[in-house]
Amino acid sequence: MSRLPAAWRACVGTGRMELALRRDHQDSLALIQREIGFRHIRGHGLFSDGMGIHRPFTHLGEKHVRHSFTYLDQVVDAYLGMGVRPFLELGFMPDGLASGDQTVFWWKGNITPPRSWSAWADLVRDTVTHLVDRYGLAEVRQWPIEVWNEPNLTQFWLDADADAYHRLYEITATTVKDVDPDLQVGGPAISPGSDKWLETFAEFVVARDVPIDFVSRHAYTSGPARHVPFGTHQTLGPASRLLEQFALPRHQLAGTPLAGLPVHITEFNSSYRPDNPVHDTAFHAAYLAPVVAAGGDHADSFAYWTFSDMFEEEGIPVALFHGGFGLLTHRQIKKPTFHLYAFMARMADEILSRGPDHLTTTDTTGRVTVLAWAPVDHEDLRNSPSSHALRLSVPMTGSSAFLMRSSVDEQYGNAWAAWREMGRPSSPLPRQLDALREAAEPVRSHRGLPIVDGHVTLDLTLSRHEVTLLEITPVRDETPSWWDDGHLLGMPS
Repeated sequence: MSRLPAAWRACVGTGRMELALRRDHQDSLALIQREIGFRHIRGHGLFSDGMGIHRPFTHLGEKHVRHSFTYLDQVVDAYLGMGVRPFLELGFMPDGLASGDQTVFWWKGNITPPRSWSAWADLVRDTVTHLVDRYGLAEVRQWPIEVWNEPNLTQFWLDADADAYHRLYEITATTVKDVDPDLQVGGPAISPGSDKWLETFAEFVVARDVPIDFVSRHAYTSGPARHVPFGTHQTLGPASRLLEQFALPRHQLAGTPLAGLPVHITEFNSSYRPDNPVHDTAFHAAYLAPVVAAGGDHADSFAYWTFSDMFEEEGIPVALFHGGFGLLTHRQIKKPTFHLYAFMARMADEILSRGPDHLTTTDTTGRVTVLAWAPVDHEDLRNSPSSHALRLSVPMTGSSAFLMRSSVDEQYGNAWAAWREMGRPSSPLPRQLDALREAAEPVRSHRGLPIVDGHVTLDLTLSRHEVTLLEITPVRDETPSWWDDGHLLGMPS
């Protein structure tokens, strides 16, 4: 048996970092950590003006810069208090240091290089030094530090200028290592579609002997956006394309000096749009199930983008369900994909078997867990099979076993479906929120099973877009010898 890789929970995405100052964000992250338990969290905007780190000022006619960490400390304290470490992304450019006024997103992250490379190095050095001083070197060494976000796209880095990014990376990585050589630094955090970027970046790093501890990229499967008011529709490729993208860095770097470096997929999802309703559906959970189950074979981490719908890149959402990236909506309504991750968190840690529709694991206590999912039609979800049958045989000792089954599908554990049936209220009333929270819970069932010749046979029928978790434990019967359930109503023997 082999161990189930923990790459699926190694990191999760969030919006820009300052959102962690808000109550709804902190309540949502606390729920995520209780039921799933991610190890790291990555977001944009560490150096954007909303975090208030880079503070230029004039005194007695001279210009100065103060680096202030008031908000950064509050954000990191909140993260660590909930058991999740930062995965730091260094960007975007503070307005007071930017060489231009080009921005991205509703909240205007500046995408231009610094007008002073030495001032950028000072900003990086002071920030990393402060974190080491406040949280300790042993702690910060566990925080990967990624240089920028998707510099291969003109939306995120001026003109997608590779040479300018290489300079940014070299100065940044060298500065981080000046603070401590054992801090982890990497990149280039590229988006899908410009795959030669990683090869060119690797050649630069090797030729210049630039520090690098990991490589990173992103993965999505959606096609061009077709916009409607406050929403987007897109085609999707098969989910297997995500696994192909996860595997690509190792393939590209094979035979180079960077072969063997950790690979972090610092964003992944189906659609790259934060207003695509597919994110809210049961289809989405079944679509991503084989990716979450097998992604650790191809990457050291793959971060679901994002844990919460508190996310404002396209503006403030206009409805509770709006196609946001999150595992949770605002007000902590669980989506079906939340349960995919919560089911994974309850899996045992040794792999027994894997197939195109299931993952089976066990542990030293003899407990067996099965994650199973229905196949989907990624071109038209209406054509996904209405049912899917599979038979499994799992090893178990004793004479009988107890089965607990938890499921989400088009009807159960599907708050989006309930919200549609409510008439899609944009701002649900408190009683409607309560109803949605109840509708979001998986359906549970249980039964006893015989153990025959050291095995339990499972005949499963999954409904359309169902994801189900089976937890099977051997029974140690402690029923007293005198007990008879037939006497519950006092009938004589």
